[in-house]
Amino acid sequence: MKITQIQSTEDDHRIAKLAAIAIALHMVEAVIPSPLPGVKPGIANIVTLYVLYQYGFATAAWVSILRVFASSLLLGQFLSPTFVLSLSGALLSLCALWLAMHLPKKWFSPVSLSIVAAFAHIAGQLIVVRLWLIPNAGVSYLIPMFAAAALFFGLVNGLIAKKLIKIEATNYLHL
Repeated sequence: MKITQIQSTEDDHRIAKLAAIAIALHMVEAVIPSPLPGVKPGIANIVTLYVLYQYGFATAAWVSILRVFASSLLLGQFLSPTFVLSLSGALLSLCALWLAMHLPKKWFSPVSLSIVAAFAHIAGQLIVVRLWLIPNAGVSYLIPMFAAAALFFGLVNGLIAKKLIKIEATNYLHL
């Protein structure tokens, strides 16, 4: 029997480390009680934004998708409605980030990208809820509450990501 060894690259190790940080943040967030069902701060998305700015879209997409799959496995939610909601939010958020990255940089900072991603995440989840879980137009009544949460948490997470990116840039210049 021949044993094949998979060679990992430096990029593979970087993605694994960053995904582990995002997974850890997601796990911490999972134990924090939410005042409103379905409203979470999305602190793991700070890692996705940081990765987007430091390493590019492909690495950010890997980190985000790995976080969704690994966290759902660790929380016992794999292939559950919660997993589908998380995955749909992450995928639509990544699509929005990819599109927004191609817009003029002078108008789009980590803060505005975070807000765009937060709105896309909520939109992805509400689409799945409406089409699959609760096929009723009454779901639209939730939009203002979720939009307010997306704006608030997108802003806060974007400010944190912006600060981390600035710290990283400052540290890089001092090397």
